[in-house]
Amino acid sequence: MCLILVAWQSHPDYPLVVAANRDEFYARPAAPADWWRDAPGVLGGRDLAEVIGDAGTWMGIAGAQHGLDSPVGARFAALTNYRAPSEKRTDARSRGELVAHFLRGDQTPADYLHDLAGDHGAYNGFNLLTSDLHDLWWYSNRSKSRVPQRLTPGLYGLSNALLDTPWPKVRSRVGAMCEVLAADRGQIGSNVESYLQLLADDRQAPDWELPSTGVAPEWEKLLSSAFIRSPNYGTRASTVLRVMHDGRFDFVERSFDADGQTGEVSYRGRLNLARDTGTVPAPR
Repeated sequence: MCLILVAWQSHPDYPLVVAANRDEFYARPAAPADWWRDAPGVLGGRDLAEVIGDAGTWMGIAGAQHGLDSPVGARFAALTNYRAPSEKRTDARSRGELVAHFLRGDQTPADYLHDLAGDHGAYNGFNLLTSDLHDLWWYSNRSKSRVPQRLTPGLYGLSNALLDTPWPKVRSRVGAMCEVLAADRGQIGSNVESYLQLLADDRQAPDWELPSTGVAPEWEKLLSSAFIRSPNYGTRASTVLRVMHDGRFDFVERSFDADGQTGEVSYRGRLNLARDTGTVPAPR
């Protein structure tokens, strides 16, 4: 996933809103978002490629009451790769397992990321967001401190560099996300199209604004748009997640290939927001 926009405790009705694009080679096999049969209450896409480690996902939620009362508290995680081609190792474990392990587990976001920080060498560069809907944390094994960071309420943009690195598409889409949030009246199932449209922006940045990440200039140009199109590589999925203070959520994902949109799935449900004490977080 190459662009994640997160509104954390920044809307009167939603503690969490996420709009994200996953970019990948079209030939890499993957399944669209669905309930995981081997992990009840987990919702997300699945990477189906042969990898070192466990097959994972780029974004998902857990703790959903899907046909049963979920004993697991609400969980959210999403991942982007850190673009540094000169540092890429072929023997590294799949970064997608980082999301899957958190969604399946029971550690707090802070504990999970602090444990992970002690084993950063097993993976190529990544950014990982984790939340239990009470706290939101970010960690990258390419940050200077390599220390997980608890995020304060706000609007965040994450691409294939560190959190809030001001790449053109990050700046542009954070601004667009702010406008869409302001117009969102807090009704599950409505206004989703506005979020999907802000993710569909395929305008490329001017040459003078392009970052220098070690890929060829033509690739820097191609990758500079929020929505990427090319014959072999591009945006494979656009996903919108909104969670209300009572745990109700909607999760919408559109899938694409080189020829355009291939499908759309939509899910609604309720996340278990109770802490161990049985309380539910109040609106901030």
